[in-house]
Amino acid sequence: MAADPPAPPGESRLRHVGHAVLRGLQAGFVATLIMTAFRLPIMRSLPPSANFWARYVGDGEPEDYPVIGLLLHLLYGTSAGAVFAGLFALLDAERSIEPEQRGLLWGWVYGMGLSAFGSQVMLKELLDVRLDADELALFHAAHGVYGLALGAWVGSRTEGVDDPEEEYDYEDETGSRAWI
Repeated sequence: MAADPPAPPGESRLRHVGHAVLRGLQAGFVATLIMTAFRLPIMRSLPPSANFWARYVGDGEPEDYPVIGLLLHLLYGTSAGAVFAGLFALLDAERSIEPEQRGLLWGWVYGMGLSAFGSQVMLKELLDVRLDADELALFHAAHGVYGLALGAWVGSRTEGVDDPEEEYDYEDETGSRAWI
């Protein structure tokens, strides 16, 4: 049986996961905004959550529910961010790489998992929506963007990071501060 991942000094494991979940809510919110900004101009359609609302709650067409569709999408993405951050805090594999790198890696994997679930279960099974090849590729790309943004946010604000508010200090080869 593997040992539990260590909590930061002075913090219980449960409290550490609780803090991670709160960071995940923030990260999920931001990552969903980034994903939506990425997908709206190229897909030229609302997220499928408008279809969900129209089919299971409302009595109109998806186009009748643009605000509700976007709010549901934001709620889904924010909630998924909390789940990811909680799992990330419990993750004890790959501790040999920096938290930001683990966040990017596992965030992308998580985003692709959400994309597979979304395309196979939500779209095909629940909504009877079939995307063409280009739309499906963009759907997956948008979830990849979500996962990268989510993982970067969570990884940069988790264990091993002494001060998540501190700015990175970029120095060139001579030791002078470099502006990127």
